[in-house]
Amino acid sequence: MPHPFHVLGFGALAIDDIIYVDGELTAGKGKVTKRATEHGGNVATALVAVARLGGRAAFIGWLNDQPSTDVGGKELERDGVDISLAPRHPSAQPIRSVITVGPDGDRFIAYDDDVLHGTSEALPDDVLTQAPVLLIDGYSVHSQSVVARARSLGLSVVADIEWTAGPATDRIVALADHLVLPISFAKSHTGESNPAAILEKLWSAERSAVVLTDGDCGSYVRQKNDANLWHVPTYAVQAVDTTGAGDCFHGAYAFSLAEGKVPLDCVVYATAAAAISVTAHGGRRGLPDSRTCQAWMTGENAPVPRVFDVRVPSASA
Repeated sequence: MPHPFHVLGFGALAIDDIIYVDGELTAGKGKVTKRATEHGGNVATALVAVARLGGRAAFIGWLNDQPSTDVGGKELERDGVDISLAPRHPSAQPIRSVITVGPDGDRFIAYDDDVLHGTSEALPDDVLTQAPVLLIDGYSVHSQSVVARARSLGLSVVADIEWTAGPATDRIVALADHLVLPISFAKSHTGESNPAAILEKLWSAERSAVVLTDGDCGSYVRQKNDANLWHVPTYAVQAVDTTGAGDCFHGAYAFSLAEGKVPLDCVVYATAAAAISVTAHGGRRGLPDSRTCQAWMTGENAPVPRVFDVRVPSASA
């Protein structure tokens, strides 16, 4: 029986006040060239990316129980994400962020996340089994038992972790079978600096893939049953705003995974989606559809994955 959704997700749901400035963020000061208010959050934007790509996505994190104050939930719904399965709580609110964006598209995010995180521990199994993939971020440390249940029910768990909350984060990292991490976090988490060494340190017999995203340098991939370690270059684009690019990458990866693709192909697809996303202002305005991604992937300048290391095959590969 087909799943009602491709991807479920719970994690950051945010309202972003974005300030564009005419100087680099390291300049110390600069003139404001534009202001905007956008809806964001790691998992929320990733789920919108799934919907834009033609997938069926559902947010299952906490939402406010009053329609008049459920701003984040209503915006998700307008963006094509189902919110009917989300637990409700009177104190649930989005994270509030202030994002400063420089002329090169680089940004600094200041956020206030003193809100209710994760999802209900009582979330039924028949909700979790409505999709083959669960997407989570660092805030999933507040709902570790739900992540564990999802894995035991056979879902692929894609984890987007950017910071650590200590042992609770270690537990989430251990539970996820698809780690899709910014290389900066992976370096600090493992104590390694070489991509091959990081991939080795993060690997386990339960892992299906480890992906390290490294901005303009592309991504590094290890996948199950493959002796090769892969590097996927990024596209040469003029970035307007990198806000939400990582979220777009995670959403595209999760959607491609739900469609039955192997991790390396998921990364190739996600690389195209993220590259397209940075060519527009705001975290969601540049999110592409699948046809545009396919056009970029078949273009003559599309980056080609290459092997950057070969491991000795083992039983846990």
